[in-house]
Amino acid sequence: MSETATTTEVASQYAAQVAGDLERNAQEQEHIGADIATLQEKLTALQHDHSVLVNIQQALASTVPAPAADSTPVPSPRKKTAAEPGGGRRSRAEKTTASRGRAAAKKPVAKKARAAKAAGKAAVKSDAPTLVELVRRHLAARSEPRSAAEVAAGVNQAHPERAVQTTVVRNTLEGLVAKQHAQRTKQGSSVYYTATGGPEPVAASEASAQAEKSK
Repeated sequence: MSETATTTEVASQYAAQVAGDLERNAQEQEHIGADIATLQEKLTALQHDHSVLVNIQQALASTVPAPAADSTPVPSPRKKTAAEPGGGRRSRAEKTTASRGRAAAKKPVAKKARAAKAAGKAAVKSDAPTLVELVRRHLAARSEPRSAAEVAAGVNQAHPERAVQTTVVRNTLEGLVAKQHAQRTKQGSSVYYTATGGPEPVAASEASAQAEKSK
């Protein structure tokens, strides 16, 4: 009897240890999923910025005129004589003046390019919502639980230019669950998500966005 009791006690200890390891493993998966979603969101924003900057660069390249060919005949060099002691200094002064004129002509074009680039970045940051915001708005607008595939389809339908993948949306949903902005439930082998705050966070975020635009 004592041997059986000892075996049962050891099995109970192992079961408790395995349960604790499983819980820690699940928590670590949630944290890593949230980090992956954040990095994927940053990558998407950088790719979008890159496409906008390429378009701006092409537009600026088409507006800058090509330099005209210099048709002024170049006089043949003359031999220095004793009567022209300052000829070398005058030629160097003329070259310096010409280089300064070219540099002054390039400054307005460079300023316009920097201004257009800054305006493009500001437009991207102010107009494009993040993937986390889109996913959270989609959940908050619906009362019934939604799967990751359904959320991805809804986001792609509302914003076809984003072309988000189901895996990225699932990682984003796990990040929201880790931050307690969403709840995860299982029905058989399927996983569904619901927003924790209902439609209120959506209204608040839209109101703050309109306030920022009015500024």
